[in-house]
Amino acid sequence: MNAYADPVVSLDLDVVVRTAALPALRESARQAGMRVEEFAHSTNLTPTASDLRIQFQSDPRYQDFLERAARHRVLGYEMPVASLRDVLQGKLWAWSDSTRRASKRQKDLADILRLAELHPELRDALPPPILSLL
Repeated sequence: MNAYADPVVSLDLDVVVRTAALPALRESARQAGMRVEEFAHSTNLTPTASDLRIQFQSDPRYQDFLERAARHRVLGYEMPVASLRDVLQGKLWAWSDSTRRASKRQKDLADILRLAELHPELRDALPPPILSLL
């Protein structure tokens, strides 16, 4: 991201697909010339000549998000979008993962606090250490 980009805008796209679809998705991405990186709980795709990073979650906890997703228009595309509670839950899982870099966990915490500030109805899902920060 360049110095003039809006700091609130992310170039990351987090996606959950049925676990069984991931192998074919990885192969299609490779054939399309995308960089494919596989990690313990995700697969990252980076299209050629783009700053966009697409992360497909392979952690089985995210599979239930698919059933609760609702269709919304995002950047001109109609697509299923996770519920706010599911987004919050994913951020809580990421924040509580002690194997993640401290800087990533701080970003997750900031995202959690921002969600709770904008949507006070989500505060009942926060653990006491985070709730005390509000």
